[in-house]
Amino acid sequence: MKTIIDLFERSCKMFPDRPYLWEKRNGEYGATTYTEVKREVMDFAGALCMLGLERGDRVALLSEGCNKWVYSELGMLCAGGVNVPLSIKLTDGELVFRIQHSRARFLLVSANFLNRVKGIEGEIPDVEKIIVFNSMINEGRYLSFEKVQQEGKEWLRTHQAELDARIAAVGEHELVNISYTSGTTAEPKGIMLSHRNYVTNVLQADSLIQIPDHYKVLLFLPWDHSFAHTVGLYSFMYNGASVASVDYGQSGMEYLRNIPVNLQEVKPHVLLSVPALAKNFRKNIEAGIRAKGRFADRFYRWGLKLAYKYNGGGDDRGKGSRCLLKPLVKLWDAVLFSKIRKQVFGENLQFFVGGGALLDIELQRYYAALGIPMFQGYGLSEASPVISSNTPRRYRFGSSGVLVKPMDLLICDEDGKPLSPGQKGELWVRGGNVMEGYWRNEKSTAETVVDGWLHTGDLGYLDKSGWLYVLGRFKSLLIANDGEKYSPEGIEETIAEQSKYIDYCILYNNQSPYTAGLIVPSRTALREYIEKQDVEPGSPDAYRLMIKKLQDELMAYRAGGRHANLFPERWLPAVVAILPEPLTEQNGMINSTMKVVRAKVYDRFKEEIAYLYTPEGKDMTNKCNLQNLKQLMRFPIR
Repeated sequence: MKTIIDLFERSCKMFPDRPYLWEKRNGEYGATTYTEVKREVMDFAGALCMLGLERGDRVALLSEGCNKWVYSELGMLCAGGVNVPLSIKLTDGELVFRIQHSRARFLLVSANFLNRVKGIEGEIPDVEKIIVFNSMINEGRYLSFEKVQQEGKEWLRTHQAELDARIAAVGEHELVNISYTSGTTAEPKGIMLSHRNYVTNVLQADSLIQIPDHYKVLLFLPWDHSFAHTVGLYSFMYNGASVASVDYGQSGMEYLRNIPVNLQEVKPHVLLSVPALAKNFRKNIEAGIRAKGRFADRFYRWGLKLAYKYNGGGDDRGKGSRCLLKPLVKLWDAVLFSKIRKQVFGENLQFFVGGGALLDIELQRYYAALGIPMFQGYGLSEASPVISSNTPRRYRFGSSGVLVKPMDLLICDEDGKPLSPGQKGELWVRGGNVMEGYWRNEKSTAETVVDGWLHTGDLGYLDKSGWLYVLGRFKSLLIANDGEKYSPEGIEETIAEQSKYIDYCILYNNQSPYTAGLIVPSRTALREYIEKQDVEPGSPDAYRLMIKKLQDELMAYRAGGRHANLFPERWLPAVVAILPEPLTEQNGMINSTMKVVRAKVYDRFKEEIAYLYTPEGKDMTNKCNLQNLKQLMRFPIR
């Protein structure tokens, strides 16, 4: 197999009557088989040919995940085109940039986002046709997907040979996607991923985790993400398994409300998740347990403690004296954890695959205790994206698993010198999954892919047993005044995960004598805390008490605290700024995968950072923090 088309044809031959796609129709999920999907794909490919799509032309796609998303991308590929998938969370300006920069000739959009496109249509004059899902529109540049697809079906009656020739001409180095980075820089880069990249990575991923053909995934991550794209759409396709989309409804809020409902309807065997979603699932589970009373909560926590001990570090699960705990672990699973799994995720869920950001060890231990382990993986879009993962057969908490095969890895210092196992450096990878380059950006391409090696920009090391540990960004290290360096992500994520009073913690040290912390408190938790204190809410004393509570949470990581010795003290925040607003996609402080955009946070709050290194700033109850906390608490809680 050299192309995604080859992969698709193979699955259609091997699994013709098996469901590939599941979608909500008229109140219930209906299946579309591989054979039926192929028919839809070919009709749309014919429509694109009929409309004049030329080999290599770009087609932008703005839609929630749905069957037509797949028909569209595969139809583009069969017609010789290139998909430019667009996140539904992009601003108008970001949409315009990507459509214009990719030089897209056509734009596909679902009816849910038609008004967004109408609002920018004057800024995308080079787009010749705008094809709309689930609409009978037919005016100006706008065409109905359903009508165009029917016309494509008629066109194929006399032009099948032309489409067959186009399919046969598609080569492995031709592009599947131009997938734009999340906008963490001033100008996003278009990652060019070819047929070779995707096919290679699907087979590489299959070297770690094989998906049985009866498995389903409810794909609630955005389908434009390379993680959902490769590990969801294409890996499940390769194995004859099936993909279900979330019922979007009429809005993004309705989409979020539908996820727990759809989990019960689809009953998936696998879920793909990012840490932010995994944390939300846990919060909801534990809120439900607490609502059942003190005994239920205590029984639940006993079970977790027992399972944590039995599971050990993951790869030593149940070994040695831990085997004596097995009957108790089975008892708690039968009485409690199996019921949680069924109630929240349906009765079939076997495991999660985690990606998109580093996953807190505590979260890994938690889901393993529930009996649905979350296998941390590592990758980036420039690598199509999978580089490593933990697997059902082999997993270790805190690691990013083992490498896919075949692929080469080097760990290098700042001068590009390869390091020995166990030494920390920048991760370089080489293989068929490494991108073709950045679209219309030769300079960035030459800086990122050197002699076939992709310089990931991530810091990590490989131990002697082959476990990969990814520690954070190579160039976002904390640097003390004596030159010592440390990656902040582990501390930041642990603080946010362990404290219900802190939503985000961002550390800063740029050759300074001590580390500063920027925190966004949880407004809900602080309000609940103040309501239980003998103080007037909204008074100066109330705000001082809130700051004292936040300070106590951070002091827990220092000598004598309940989390002491987890991290070197010099990298813990010695001074703290409370930020005056939440971190959101709308203000650019987090991106679409829920990662903090560190450079933007530093730039936005540079005055707060500078103030922390003054005598007044060292006191956490300083006037700046009091003012910022008052401003933050006024934001509506969503």
